Amino acid sequence: MKKQIFYPGVVLFCGLILFVLSGCICAGSSPSPRFYMLKCMKDDGSAQKFDMPAGVITSVGPVNIPQYLDRPQIVTVDGKGLMGISQFDRWSESLDSEIARAINLNLSRMLPGGVFELFPCNFAIPLNYQLIVEVMRLEADLKNELLFVAQWSIIDADAKKMVFTRRSEFTRPVNPHNYSGLADALSGAVEDLSAEIAKDLSSLAKKPKAPRQEAED
Repeated sequence: MKKQIFYPGVVLFCGLILFVLSGCICAGSSPSPRFYMLKCMKDDGSAQKFDMPAGVITSVGPVNIPQYLDRPQIVTVDGKGLMGISQFDRWSESLDSEIARAINLNLSRMLPGGVFELFPCNFAIPLNYQLIVEVMRLEADLKNELLFVAQWSIIDADAKKMVFTRRSEFTRPVNPHNYSGLADALSGAVEDLSAEIAKDLSSLAKKPKAPRQEAED
């Protein structure tokens, strides 16, 4: 009877090959990430328009978001307040940049006379105003609705002082009840916010500015 000889090195090599192959199979079966971006108002003339003196330049940003939202993954909150983080449904860029970009484009559509630049701007651009947005709450329940609360301020760039600050709150239904519906709901809420900003910015820009007082000698 022939005696069988086992070679530990061969066994170890075969085991390593099986491990690598199993890893490839698992990786191949994992779902691919899906990326979402916010929609802006259509440039078809349907957006509400506000008057604004030609050449008024506004910097849009920074937009600040809560730390729990500062991640690529989309965050949801269910009816019981339980937070969920989707590993495979993500924003196409950082959420603060997404919101800033959407507001910038929306304002450009609603205030065609104005000029809007994303923050940070070239220091050589003679800004008239700066818009700062602080997202206070963003809670989305895929089975229900989205809550969006923001505090925003307008800075007079010439006088280097805050002109006013506002707090806005919006709800939008999430329909369909998935991440695509959530992105649409947030797009609608940002559009609502943009309309409030455009209305107040229009009124502000049309007011004559008081002349600066020269410092006494």
